[in-house]
Amino acid sequence: MTALVIEHAGQTLWLLPDRALYWPARQALLVADVHIGKAASYRALHQPVPRGTTEANLARLDNLLAQHRCAMLIILGDFLHARTGRAPATLATLQAWRDRHPTLEIVLVRGNHDRHAGDPPAGLRFMLKDEPWLLEPFALRHDPAPHDGYPVLAGHAHPVYHLRGRAHQCLRLPCFVVGPQVTLLPAFGEFTGGWAVSPGMDDRVFLAAAGQVWPVTT
Repeated sequence: MTALVIEHAGQTLWLLPDRALYWPARQALLVADVHIGKAASYRALHQPVPRGTTEANLARLDNLLAQHRCAMLIILGDFLHARTGRAPATLATLQAWRDRHPTLEIVLVRGNHDRHAGDPPAGLRFMLKDEPWLLEPFALRHDPAPHDGYPVLAGHAHPVYHLRGRAHQCLRLPCFVVGPQVTLLPAFGEFTGGWAVSPGMDDRVFLAAAGQVWPVTT
């Protein structure tokens, strides 16, 4: 998989095909909207949904952490999906994953689902932050609202872009939206929906699919 390197707010950022962002200066991996336990929550409502999404999400995180020099993992909200997703098997899987990364600092900027689901178990050793968390030169948020003094990195929207062909084909692909005030990360979770973005004149859109990231001319 090949990252696409951009400059934003005086920082070098790597946009990763696996719907994550790497910030070399901070040795930080950023993801948004993991939604651990979402499938379990749906199964609790007797909805037929796929199994194994928690393991798949954590395996992808393992790969990204192995590929990049990471001192910190920053989650821009919605790590857990709901209280009904806190099944014992899910929590045990999370603890086993955390035990594989004992020295990694993990910061969760609380999102709307985190507030309903409750904070992660203490054994996961997350540092919990309310938005906005200022990590210069950025304000890190879940909700993509502008900040008075800093450009924002955020999640929440699950941005996707509709790529249309001349024969009326349409691909719906996850994307990064890099704007002067607010930058949106795509949803990291395997079992998430998406919001079709309408980028502004000053926004840059980057698609993340098929093991690569590439810019869209809007």
